[in-house]
Amino acid sequence: MQLTLMSINAGEDIGLEMHPNLDQFIRIVDGRGIVKMGDAENNLDFEAYVNKDYAFIIPAGTWHNLFNTGARPIKLYSIYAPSQHPHGTVHQTRAIADAAEQHGIV
Repeated sequence: MQLTLMSINAGEDIGLEMHPNLDQFIRIVDGRGIVKMGDAENNLDFEAYVNKDYAFIIPAGTWHNLFNTGARPIKLYSIYAPSQHPHGTVHQTRAIADAAEQHGIV
């Protein structure tokens, strides 16, 4: 298992992704947004509004994205099982995280 902390700025999103071999739990600590999920990249047929104190689970193999629709950052924590990122990983921005992922350094 692994715990990650994230902050998503107003108007931004996590980025469409799918984890083939791990389940993910997300809890919103502050802010609001929309989570979209589906069984294919072009079929996000589940949509829900989320805000402070909401929690949801993303099953392995599910495409998903979380969009910040509020005026302040979404603060959240996520639990992956099994671990997704090397121990001690810190990405200061989404651009840095995306670059690390492209180079196989999740």
